[in-house]
Amino acid sequence: MRPDSTPLIPPTAHPALEEALQFKLRRRVSTAGHLGELLPLAMRIGLLQHALRPRLRQPQLLLFVGDHGIAVDLNPPQHLSTTSMVHDVLENRVPLPLFAHQQGLSVSVVDAGLATPLPIGPGVISRKIAHGTRNSRLTAAMSLDQVNSAIRAGMEIAQALPGNVLGCAAIGVGARESAALVIARVTGRPLHDLVYAGPKMRREELEHTLAVLQTALNRHGPIEDPVQALATFGGFEMAMMVGAMLKAAEQRHLILVDGLPACAALLIATHIAGPVIDYCLFCRSTDHHGLDTALAGFESTALLALGLESLDGTGITLSWPLVRAAAALLTEVVDTVEPLPPSDEPEQTTPSADIDQDCIRTP
Repeated sequence: MRPDSTPLIPPTAHPALEEALQFKLRRRVSTAGHLGELLPLAMRIGLLQHALRPRLRQPQLLLFVGDHGIAVDLNPPQHLSTTSMVHDVLENRVPLPLFAHQQGLSVSVVDAGLATPLPIGPGVISRKIAHGTRNSRLTAAMSLDQVNSAIRAGMEIAQALPGNVLGCAAIGVGARESAALVIARVTGRPLHDLVYAGPKMRREELEHTLAVLQTALNRHGPIEDPVQALATFGGFEMAMMVGAMLKAAEQRHLILVDGLPACAALLIATHIAGPVIDYCLFCRSTDHHGLDTALAGFESTALLALGLESLDGTGITLSWPLVRAAAALLTEVVDTVEPLPPSDEPEQTTPSADIDQDCIRTP
């Protein structure tokens, strides 16, 4: 099953534009010296915006939050609750919102499925589908109707946002384990590779988590449809991120993906519309080894790896200046003449008419 209105997402490949961007970036290297990984990053930004001078405007960071029924089998009662983590963000008790403010990122918390009410106020978007998912060790976490409602809600949220940059991350006790289940079922990757956090993870915790998640996988058996896998094992926050990513890519917006739940959402989104991956850059807020496995599945790495162990979304706030700098190579550095690739054919001495020179777009 699919959402009622699946967006048409154009691939970013454009040989003529790529040639023009390469020529422009070679000009930068000739005057400034080699600029390393900024060059392919700038190339990707130009291609996804279909522009020689891309403009990144009003970046938005959405923290999709939800509770998970399987968490009762994974965590002791005194474990930090999702609601308390959300309030830490809203009340500036963690670095994420402060870093975001310093970098000019607007942060909104999206209540996709918290078990407890979240007061409406500045920085809060309420689109609650239900008060947490069911326990996937016992039954499907969500119904297909709930998943499709969440995907549509994500599309509507992304459609209404200003700007052309969307950061996606999730907060939720049990969200990472639920994401591991989704990725394992869709890709066939071993649960251990997705659950193992690293050398600091206690052996007893790893064994217990694997036992619970393997029971969930065994209970439901093979699932062919990725959206059905999302419904069976995932969360409302993941489903909403699927919709938000699809809508953002449809509008040729840059998408910053942070964390295992966001990677699970992107995996499902690529099964709905493959080119969505062209619009995504990866960030990371933890050294969790499962995230390495997920990123390897996309044949990618994170923009920065700073050894963080923080809330998902923190990596987006710290990677954003790097992204902005890469775009500035194409937009802000002054050229005496608009750089174009040399050609023996007169008709190719100016850019193709379908290339947006300035990327002046409405959100």
